[in-house]
Amino acid sequence: MAYNEELAHRVRSVLAPRENITERKMFGGLAFMLNGNMCCCVDKSNLVVRTGPDRYEEALQSPNARVFDLTGRPMRGFVYVDEEGLESESALKDWVDISVAFASSLPAK
Repeated sequence: MAYNEELAHRVRSVLAPRENITERKMFGGLAFMLNGNMCCCVDKSNLVVRTGPDRYEEALQSPNARVFDLTGRPMRGFVYVDEEGLESESALKDWVDISVAFASSLPAK
């Protein structure tokens, strides 16, 4: 599996203070799960952020975010964030926090 290992390490650092985080191969990358629910995923050069339906449109307003589309069909509630949108640690933390907030709202699996 080819995913951006440096970005995965950075995401691990952001998630380190949290409990119940696991990793799983998903979407051709490495997904980070909170209580069994995916919150974000690292692929070759992007971060897939699970925004949920309420923050989806807002997230797409970011210049570095775009529709998550694996199969030719957009998946609402998920966005790709490209590397330029993740350069600073604070930007990465903001995106990961959005995904954690949504995953935290779901029942544990």
